[in-house]
Amino acid sequence: MVKERDGGVVRRVRLIDASGSEVGPVCRFLGHLSDRGLSPNTWCAYAYDLKYLFTFLAREGLEWRESRAPDALRLLGFLRRQPSRRPAQRLGLTVVVGGAGLPGSLLSPSTVNRILAAVSSFYDWAMVAEEYEGEDSPMQMHPDPALARVPGRHQPFMGKASRQQPVRRTVTVKQPRRLPRPLNEAVLESFITSLTKLRDLAMFLLMLDGGLRPGEVLSLHLADLSYGRRRVTIGKRDDHPGGARGKSRSERVVDLHDPRTLDAVSRYVMHERPLESASPFVFLVGGNGSRRLEPLSYDALVRLFSRRMAKLGARTPETTPHALRHTHATAMWEGGMRELSLQKRLGHASPESTKIYTRVSDEAVLADYTRALENKR
Repeated sequence: MVKERDGGVVRRVRLIDASGSEVGPVCRFLGHLSDRGLSPNTWCAYAYDLKYLFTFLAREGLEWRESRAPDALRLLGFLRRQPSRRPAQRLGLTVVVGGAGLPGSLLSPSTVNRILAAVSSFYDWAMVAEEYEGEDSPMQMHPDPALARVPGRHQPFMGKASRQQPVRRTVTVKQPRRLPRPLNEAVLESFITSLTKLRDLAMFLLMLDGGLRPGEVLSLHLADLSYGRRRVTIGKRDDHPGGARGKSRSERVVDLHDPRTLDAVSRYVMHERPLESASPFVFLVGGNGSRRLEPLSYDALVRLFSRRMAKLGARTPETTPHALRHTHATAMWEGGMRELSLQKRLGHASPESTKIYTRVSDEAVLADYTRALENKR
């Protein structure tokens, strides 16, 4: 996969085969994603996932236009035997690959499902673009009436009279529904008090007290800060030289009424942020190195967080910068914030994303459990 950058920002993504030639259909598909206005991170994810498809086709001696539904079953088997490149970051159960030739872990079920979804989207595009001549996509779909009965699921405007019926891919992998891991209060307090730089304190408090994603924090501009109204504006941007960006496609406002957060941001901007910088980004690289005045990258933020947690002896696969957002969301739900309000604050496009926090601490279940214990006594 080759990324073409302009000023540090990814402008084009290409998939290259072993001979150094472009994989034409994938490159045209990625161009289509660009035309749709999807983010560079999305192009890269699709390119990475479709690399598995064309690796499988080359191994099977198939041309991509010849692929049919039975080949999707073999693709699934191929993916389930592929080692993961990042075994250390796995948060759930892992499958350990034995033997010296295949160290590490296999691709997780969620990764396999994501690759299958990318392949399905690729063939859907190919059919519309009239580049695939099969009657049906290899990644076949089938009606799923049970999905329509899921509580809280989005319903078509016309309800049951609508022709839009719930469907599910035939080829898929069952995967566990993981819960977010909020940080322990003692660990969290030790972490916050151990931060010595105002920049680091401000960044991590924005995630902890505002629920911002790491990419949203790094993408903040000075103009997004409103000290008088005690809020920050999260905009949709793709101009960060390091590729950091927010996930949400819509702009939102996040109120910050905890005084310590905006105070930390204000003190950083006034006293620690390099005064000679003309960059609109809030969080910059300091010091006297070659990268001074550049916007802080996502990798640098992760390293800062990991090193600090390691010094405290609290580093685990679950302790990532994103865990600060999980901690905020869980605390807001336990404090009585309504589900719709929490969804808007976090910038979730789907209510299903917010529901995971209701499973972390369901007050109704806890109340019934406490009452049952009292009756038992």
